[in-house]
Amino acid sequence: MSHLVAVSPHLDDAAFSAGGLLAAHARAGGRVTIVTCFTGNVARPSGFALACQLDKGLAPDVDYMALRRAEDSAACAVIGAEPVHLPFLEAPHRGYASARDLFGPRRADDTMVDQLAPALATLLDRLAPDLLLGPLALGDHVDHWVVRDALARGGRAVLLWEDWPYLDRPGVVAGEPRCRVALDDELRARRIAMCGAYPTQLGFQFGGHAAMAARIDSITEERFHDPAG
Repeated sequence: MSHLVAVSPHLDDAAFSAGGLLAAHARAGGRVTIVTCFTGNVARPSGFALACQLDKGLAPDVDYMALRRAEDSAACAVIGAEPVHLPFLEAPHRGYASARDLFGPRRADDTMVDQLAPALATLLDRLAPDLLLGPLALGDHVDHWVVRDALARGGRAVLLWEDWPYLDRPGVVAGEPRCRVALDDELRARRIAMCGAYPTQLGFQFGGHAAMAARIDSITEERFHDPAG
């Protein structure tokens, strides 16, 4: 059985960006594992980290990451994928104090690549993927770059997805892909169902479930890139 492993920065990135390919692999009888890197809890978030929770309409006392991990498990269940949740902290909990900071240069004191790279190497040795996916880091989110750089240190062959919804933003150019995956009606429906399993994110990212579904329904293919460009 062929094993596809997708290494996702956050609890939604793999489904948002490569849900069609993940569904296609599962439909063909393959094994799918989605490894999400930044799912660790902070007991009492404050400042920008707390704001990232409040702007989703969630109260301060809600365990945001526990809620998001449950959403991810539901998304994986749509296609029978296995979720793996690593305990590393996302950027707002590592000193990135504004939305602008998330899409700027990496902090000099951010050692997350050094922490994440060996953890991923050990995990991937155990999972032994036949196909490995990760983020291209379109949009320049610092966490996406951290994951891309950590994967590069592992020396494994990897295909990089076009980060969505950043791909739809003005000025974002992906370049020529290494391969394309055509999305038929069933695969688009599976991608929509996976994305719909993250209700905390849909209003903020897309303007709601209907807007997300309409956009995905117009997508005819997913494109994947070689790290070397």
